Amino acid sequence: MSLKKHPKTMLLVVAEAVLEAALLRDARQLGAQGWTVAEVRSASLEGEREGAWEADRTVEIRLICDPAVADAIAEHVLQQYVPYYSIAMVFTQAEVLRPERF
Repeated sequence: MSLKKHPKTMLLVVAEAVLEAALLRDARQLGAQGWTVAEVRSASLEGEREGAWEADRTVEIRLICDPAVADAIAEHVLQQYVPYYSIAMVFTQAEVLRPERF
């Protein structure tokens, strides 16, 4: 049996935890139907974020959606948040079994 798979884009956003609510609100307004959020520790050119205290926390937000929605979210994040906060974004191709959920 061959599964019917549908192409989507996964946008991974790693950001300061203080942005979580705003990023999820914006993602929903730009067409994301769902997401997964996890608290993570990270390091970058700006330094290391160990999550030892509230303002040092980092979240990882995974959004699987149509490519145009992922692009719109990334463009919005670049314009509104990247100049002021530590954020990384990565695009990957994904295949899903139930495309209506994404």
